[in-house]
Amino acid sequence: MKKIIYILFVIAGITTLNSCRKTLEAPTKSSLDESVIFSTPGLAEGAVAGIIQSFGETNSYRGRFLVFYGINNDTEVNNALKATADDKSRLSNYNTNVNNGQMNTDNNAWAKFYEGIERANLAISGIRTYGNISSSPQMAQILGEILTLRAVLYNDLIKGWGDVPARFEPITTATTYLARNDRDVIYKQLLKDLDEAAGYLPWPNENATTAKVERVSKAFAKGLRARLALAAGGYAQRLDGTVRLSADADLSKDKMYAIAKKECVDIINSGKLRLLGFEEVFRKLNEEAGAAGLESVWEIPFSEGRGRVIFDLGVKHLKTDKYTGQNKGGTNGPNPIMLYEYETGDVRRDVTVVPYEWDGGTGDTGGYQVPSSLGRLYFGKYRYEWMKRRVTSTNDDGLNWMYMRYADVVLMAAEAINELDGPAAAAPYLKMIRDRAFPGNAAKVTTFMASATASKQTFFDAIVNERALEFTGEMLRKGDLIRWNLLNTKIAEAKTKLQQLENRQGKYAALPLKIYYKTAANGENVEIYGLNFGDTDAQGVALGYTSNKAWTMVATGDASTYWDALAVKDPNAQQVWPIWQVFLDSSNGLLNNKNLNL
Repeated sequence: MKKIIYILFVIAGITTLNSCRKTLEAPTKSSLDESVIFSTPGLAEGAVAGIIQSFGETNSYRGRFLVFYGINNDTEVNNALKATADDKSRLSNYNTNVNNGQMNTDNNAWAKFYEGIERANLAISGIRTYGNISSSPQMAQILGEILTLRAVLYNDLIKGWGDVPARFEPITTATTYLARNDRDVIYKQLLKDLDEAAGYLPWPNENATTAKVERVSKAFAKGLRARLALAAGGYAQRLDGTVRLSADADLSKDKMYAIAKKECVDIINSGKLRLLGFEEVFRKLNEEAGAAGLESVWEIPFSEGRGRVIFDLGVKHLKTDKYTGQNKGGTNGPNPIMLYEYETGDVRRDVTVVPYEWDGGTGDTGGYQVPSSLGRLYFGKYRYEWMKRRVTSTNDDGLNWMYMRYADVVLMAAEAINELDGPAAAAPYLKMIRDRAFPGNAAKVTTFMASATASKQTFFDAIVNERALEFTGEMLRKGDLIRWNLLNTKIAEAKTKLQQLENRQGKYAALPLKIYYKTAANGENVEIYGLNFGDTDAQGVALGYTSNKAWTMVATGDASTYWDALAVKDPNAQQVWPIWQVFLDSSNGLLNNKNLNL
């Protein structure tokens, strides 16, 4: 049920794609004008796939946005962190150049996001004109899905570039060139659009379309509206270069928290989604189960020959083996401090932070785990070895990107309700997440909740920490820190923690200097001692492990220390990327980067 293979065809001047699983009986070519396309649900639905196709292009989400946006914070880093001056490093260390070799092309994520937006604009205009949505629930659902996909693209444009041109109608001669708009204009339109979209869309599993996590449901439209409201009501680097809240009264913090609360509580009360066991969430993702109504709310669909989720964000395989035909993984990984941020018994740690990689194997056989290093950890949420198929492509893995899951909805509810109604009212939602993190340990959860609910501030601090523990590797952290005005603070804290960890100072003083390891009896898994508080070098030696290695980030002769490479400049001076030179040059002088410290 997983993969949609898109066949490109052009109808009435718009690019549309159709699933090979449902071949359309198309009218004759002469009749395929806008009035036919956008009054015929089977044809109009092709526009949805056309927009999704823009997501999966080589330099769109697939090979640029997912790998480069959201890293170098207190939870996620580029695993080549000791480098600072190459173009890849500059995309994450708050020192980006406008002619960046990874991004300064006319087909990169900026271009592909606007391509998807233009396809959406054409479809929205056509459906509103010809679709008779008041009498056609199927056409209304298509409109709701397209409005939501357009909001996804604008959400990530704002995350990546800040204040961007607002295009909500198809391009005309008069609108070929546009200046940047204040993001508040875009947020207000998106909040309106998503409210409308939610009215058209069914809940997960209410019809055949929303039985798939690759298709938009009411739950996702509402969850995305909550996410956008929290961003709109939070801090951001503005067109004047300052980091501040919006001056627009319609986007005040209280109003935006009220929207987030309403939407998240609606989703929770619907009973249409549920939390799974933490490991089960990601096993199902990697197994490509694709069923709606569980924890995954919406996923960007990649065909088997597209997408680089494990390729860039997963556990690394040094050689091809029985699990994968590509020796990839680990372009990005957890900030090393995350290995030591989880409390004893938190089941999320060993799913999220992996201290080993795969070696051995020849072709499609063999493979075994070996320790990596403290400066090269992996996101265990994405694993070739958890897939039900062996990846055969050398360049892509085809795993979907889980854009939103139910735990995010629950924690957004907790945050909003704490702000509006106080910690006692918000406590049940945070407790849902803690109960899953510590299964069978009710006493530990009770103690934690008593501390967290002491005040509104302690509860907010608990949310900040809980979102780090829950979502490491899902690229939500940078946006969270920006909207909370904590980006600089948390990166500074992370730098201090990294130095203390490397030098075994502060809370890390008693950690072993080495790890001790051996291959398990199955000949595949590695058993490692020395990764936990309370472990000691003496005990590692006494336990008789056959091998050991120094557990360090910095090697002799490194030109740059790990922590200094986290942020080369003040993160708040370049919270977003610049508009690339190729687009400045073609903007008729309307675009610039005056707000950034370049």
